Amino acid sequence: MKINLLSCSAVRPDKRAISKMIEEIAVGISSFDAQDITEFLLEGSPAEIEVDDKSVSSAYRALRKNDIDYELVE
Repeated sequence: MKINLLSCSAVRPDKRAISKMIEEIAVGISSFDAQDITEFLLEGSPAEIEVDDKSVSSAYRALRKNDIDYELVE
């Protein structure tokens, strides 16, 4: 399943925690790519990631915990 990461509404976002979360939930994303995606997201640019169908609910929970707004891509 693809998820479009829209923005981060946290007052003081933790770049390292967000990057690690993206690396853990996204399929085929290295730590370097996760850091790039985090930078784009915090600058206000949307990013698209793919999540394994078995871990979608965990991904949603992790995104909400980090105050990341997202939408599902069909």
